[in-house]
Amino acid sequence: MDAKIDILDSTLRDGSQGEGISYSVQDKLHIVQALDELGVAYIEAGNPGSNPKDMEFFQRAKELHLTHSKLVAFGSTRRKDIPCAEDANLQSLLSAGTSDVVIFGKSWDFQVTEVLHATLEQNLEMIRDTCAYLTKEGRNVMYDAEHFFTGYQKNPDYALKTLSAAVEGGASVLILCETKGGCLPHECQAITETVVKLFASKVKVGIHTHNDSGLAVANSLIAVQAGATHVQGVLLGFGERTGNANLSTIIADLQLKMHCQCIPQENMTLLTPICRRVAEITNIPLDPGMPYVGQNAFAHKAGMHI
Repeated sequence: MDAKIDILDSTLRDGSQGEGISYSVQDKLHIVQALDELGVAYIEAGNPGSNPKDMEFFQRAKELHLTHSKLVAFGSTRRKDIPCAEDANLQSLLSAGTSDVVIFGKSWDFQVTEVLHATLEQNLEMIRDTCAYLTKEGRNVMYDAEHFFTGYQKNPDYALKTLSAAVEGGASVLILCETKGGCLPHECQAITETVVKLFASKVKVGIHTHNDSGLAVANSLIAVQAGATHVQGVLLGFGERTGNANLSTIIADLQLKMHCQCIPQENMTLLTPICRRVAEITNIPLDPGMPYVGQNAFAHKAGMHI
């Protein structure tokens, strides 16, 4: 394919939501340095408006001198009936001081009415206003379309309208989030192809998958095959429930088998030691059976391989 794929690692945000994981600020700083050494494009480091630990991290992270990666702050669209300039979470995003931000918003009409208790039009305004406000404040906005695949399957016209609202607000990347982890690869491919056809001439299209059906890596790869050029995941697949897309596998598959550029080629030799370092900081043993980086990945026991 010879495509350039931007990798966003969410170990410190989505990955930290896994059972038994609790990073200190110092842990997070060490992981940022490891991921920068590996050469991923973006490191999603947390939600500065959600807890004091993330706020402290972003303040201390301003002293880091990163070589390859950009730090990204994460947050939601403005609240209903609250102007962006008065929304505390958006102000926390700005105070984080990152040049890039990820904003998530609702794509599924059911969640708009039942979770946000907003009208469908209000949600579109929230998405558009938030992206426009942050863009005006000098931030590069990447838009996470939460529950996009479910939303598209239930109401495709509305799900696409949410993407249009983000683009109208100035978002530079549309990330299709397979939040429930239940989408099959052929479904992921067809929906991603539709979005790429409609939006790829204006913005980048990305993918963010979960592993509830054991398909997070497969869906990420098929989305790239369908035209996505931005892939989100977690280096060792940590995360809520059964985890996120495992970037150690995705990077190796994309770079070695699909001939995409995810990290500098010379950094591929760092993949295993950095995975081991992140596992040690997380205090979770590296799965010996993990593809490419596990202890058993290149082990041989039998003389025959059938």
